Amino acid sequence: MIQLALIGVGTGNPDHVTLAGVRALREADLILLPRKGKAKSDLVDLRRLLCRNLLDEAARSRVVEFDLPHRERRDDYLGAVDDWHAAIAEVWREQMTRHLPRGGRVAMMIWGDPSLYDSSLRIADRLKGLGQDEEASPAVSVVPGITSLQVLTAEHRIPLNALAEPVQITTGRRLRERGWPGDAASVAVMLDAGGAFQALAPEGLHIWWGAYLGMDKQCLIEGPLDEVGPAIVERRVELRERHGWIMDVYLLARTPLLSRPAE
Repeated sequence: MIQLALIGVGTGNPDHVTLAGVRALREADLILLPRKGKAKSDLVDLRRLLCRNLLDEAARSRVVEFDLPHRERRDDYLGAVDDWHAAIAEVWREQMTRHLPRGGRVAMMIWGDPSLYDSSLRIADRLKGLGQDEEASPAVSVVPGITSLQVLTAEHRIPLNALAEPVQITTGRRLRERGWPGDAASVAVMLDAGGAFQALAPEGLHIWWGAYLGMDKQCLIEGPLDEVGPAIVERRVELRERHGWIMDVYLLARTPLLSRPAE
């Protein structure tokens, strides 16, 4: 049987990998490293660095790199993502079957944590036909990691929520389409292709933004949205052109996050 460990490794700082994550890496027979093309070579470089730093001489792990399929850009977004996940699952299956035909332990390092806007668990659920058993599926385990939202709030030294108030976690696409969600006092936005907050009326909103969180190229901006929003958009374009890719996340709030309850 294949045992597949999905290990959350944080957002780029090797110190963010938990002891449980280190142990899972060292116990693996096979560690699979996805390559996402030259534009995002930093991501596989960081995974290589983690392997060099965390695997000791006693570790038996074999490290294998593979190329991820590309997602088609089309109007049917969810359909394109579904097809992409199916293609990724097939690549995972092929790699595991090739390198561990008799079964064993496989580890994959997941950016941030597998629970938050990551589809590794959905892709793993598609896996069948591993090894010599056409019906076999891997036994999946998850090692939680530090999310980009945790790093964002830590670097800005703020809580995620206003006192006794709800938080909504959403995507840039949804923020553009639906505006401010419900009665949330603060909104965390991920997977934004760029400046979705511009769809909101900025008055009374505060933003805490961060790009390349946990990496040496980390960039932070915060302030009233009507004052710093244009600077964030401009900075994001500049950083993307400089590095060839960008990962960013931000928190918006209507209520001061550090305020005390009224007397």
